[in-house]
Amino acid sequence: MVEITCVVDARAELGEGTLWDPKAGVLWWIDIWKKLIHRYDPATGKDEVFETAEYLGCLGLREKGGLVLTMTDGFHFFDPATGKFEAIVDPEAHMPKTRFNDGKPDRQGRFWSGSMFEVPGQPIEFIGALYRLDPDLSVHKMIDGIGCSNGLAWSPDSKTMYFSDSHAGAVWSYDFDPATGDIENRRTFIDMTATGGVADGATVDAEGCYWVTIPVTSKVCRYDPDGELMETVVLPTDLPTCCEFGGKDLDILYVTSAVLRRPASHFVGQKNPGGLFALDVGVKGLTLPAFKG
Repeated sequence: MVEITCVVDARAELGEGTLWDPKAGVLWWIDIWKKLIHRYDPATGKDEVFETAEYLGCLGLREKGGLVLTMTDGFHFFDPATGKFEAIVDPEAHMPKTRFNDGKPDRQGRFWSGSMFEVPGQPIEFIGALYRLDPDLSVHKMIDGIGCSNGLAWSPDSKTMYFSDSHAGAVWSYDFDPATGDIENRRTFIDMTATGGVADGATVDAEGCYWVTIPVTSKVCRYDPDGELMETVVLPTDLPTCCEFGGKDLDILYVTSAVLRRPASHFVGQKNPGGLFALDVGVKGLTLPAFKG
C-alpha cells in the first residue's frame, strides 16, 4: 500500500509546478489561478506564499539564485528575497488566446515551458507551442500546434524527452540531443484513452519510469520506459495535477491537486481537494539542475 499524506491543505484552485530544491530542502509549487508561488518546507511544515501579477505556468531553480518561471506574459526571473520579477521574453505577446503552462529545466540547465489555448467557452484552438530558453536567454520554438502543453520530462540519460498535449490524448516521446537540446522522431509513448483521463504534470524516477498525473480520475500512474503501465496510485481527491520527487533522499513523490472553482458539493466523499500530497511510492527520483542563465 502506498502511504498518502496531505502535507498542505491549501485548497488550491489549480495547483501545479512541483519543483524540489535540494540545497534548501524545500518544495516549490504554484497555484495558477490564485496567482501564488508556494514554498513548502517539510522540516517545519511551513508553506510560504508569494503573490504574482499574472497566472503562472511553471518554475525552475536559477543557478545565479532565485527562480526562472513562466507566467501568462512569458518568461521571467523571480527573486524571492525581494519579491521582484524581471521579464526575459514573451514569445507569444501577439497571441491573446494563450498562456504559458507546464515546463521545467532539462538536465543540461536549459529551461522549457509550453503554452496552451485558454479562452473559456470557446472551442479549443491548437495554437500553443513548446519553447526552450537557453542560458544565453535566446528562446526557441520546439513544437507547435499544441492545445495544452503538459507531461514534460526527460529520461535519466537525457536521450529521451516526454511531452503531451492534454487535448491530443497521448504522451509522446522524442529522441533528445543533450548537447544541443534538439528533438526529433516523435512517436506515441502512452495512449491516454485507456486511462479515462488526460496527461497533466509528470516526472521520471531514478529507474527511468515515467510518473504522470491524470486529472478527473484521481490517478497517478507509473509507466516503464516502453510505455507499459506498472502502477496506479489513487488519491483521495479527483484532480491530481503535477508531481515531482523530493525529500532528503528524493524518496517522496509530491503531488499537487485542484479545486478548479467547483462548488463544495462536488467534493462530498473526497479528502483535501486542492491539497499538496506526499506519497511514499517505494522508489527514488532525480534532481533537476538549475537554469544556467
